[in-house]
Amino acid sequence: MDFSVDERGYYGKFGGAYIPEMLYPNVEELRQKYLDIIYEPSFQEELDELLRDYVGRPTPLYYAKRLSEKFNTKIYLKREDLAHTGAHKINNTVGQILLAKRLGKTRIIAETGAGQHGVATATVCALAGLECIVYMGQIDTERQKPNVARMKLLGAKVIPVTSGSQTLKDATNEAIRDWISNPEDTHYIIGSVVGPHPYPDMVARFQAVISAEVRQQLLYKEGTEFPTYVVACVGGGSNAAGAFYHYLNEPAVNLVAVEAAGHGVNSGLSAATSVLGSLGIIHGSKTLLMQTEDGQIVEPHSISAGLDYPGIGPMHAHLYDSGRAKFYAITDEEAMQGVVLCSRMEGIIPAIESAHAIAALHYMQLKPDDIVVLNLSGRGDKDLQTIINYLDEQDGK
Repeated sequence: MDFSVDERGYYGKFGGAYIPEMLYPNVEELRQKYLDIIYEPSFQEELDELLRDYVGRPTPLYYAKRLSEKFNTKIYLKREDLAHTGAHKINNTVGQILLAKRLGKTRIIAETGAGQHGVATATVCALAGLECIVYMGQIDTERQKPNVARMKLLGAKVIPVTSGSQTLKDATNEAIRDWISNPEDTHYIIGSVVGPHPYPDMVARFQAVISAEVRQQLLYKEGTEFPTYVVACVGGGSNAAGAFYHYLNEPAVNLVAVEAAGHGVNSGLSAATSVLGSLGIIHGSKTLLMQTEDGQIVEPHSISAGLDYPGIGPMHAHLYDSGRAKFYAITDEEAMQGVVLCSRMEGIIPAIESAHAIAALHYMQLKPDDIVVLNLSGRGDKDLQTIINYLDEQDGK
């Protein structure tokens, strides 16, 4: 079975482009041109230079000695937290800003949950001198205040969204509305492997630099390009798509996707889409989606703003549906314990999103000779207030 996208934009039965007529010209222009543009030698040269000199790639593949001892296996952390802006999101925004310039767009819009994609978009807009508008759920603006400040400092206009659950889903809705109103001059930089084709594939290709580097780095460190497991957290799923990309059609490599169980998978406050979801359409794509029997979206919950999404990208829906990837659901409590574990055992404070992947290690039957590559998708600075609140609560118990 092939796990890459087909020419119609489908991964198995998931994907496609379900869009309002007003957006058809924009999406069709992207679909027709994106591959030609991004594989043009001058584009690749400019992208490689920015990834190296601006983003700081390659990011290290770090052997986590104390975590390895604890779990009696070999654990490597792919340090996306060390990329410029503090997360993997910059890999995609650098690529898309170069694409937008070649398409002659002068105005950039984006949605953001945890704020990392918003910061990464504001960063590349400052770099390119383009107008930047970021939509962010009102609740997320409160729990991710440092990132809101960073976006504003970088020159972006941050628009709080007060509809629905006031989180990532609603921010995406508003960004799409903006795009419908301003189709001529605006490029929408989607931050995850979601949305209408070609976005899931395009974002995955820009994030594929992660697994390309892992293969080279692991060959140097272990004499093989192929780990036993690649582990990554999944909301929409861009960091996981990047970590999995060059291993999708390598069946010897086990792919592990970790979702947010929130207060528990069956608590009614969860974002474990693979378990709770059914086939539906969200933000222009057919995928797995948390919804009621009559198709109304069920509001997700996670302590991490970046995993607080009621769907998953179509690539991941296909990986789940086909059995190619194993999915785990990690609660808020377990994720916070993962933050503390990584901080105190490795001196690395992970984003709460990434800590879900760390917590999944407890559930994996790991052997001493296994090689585990865990994508540490972001750093925890943005989450410090949430982490401090959690630690204070623990001390009070």
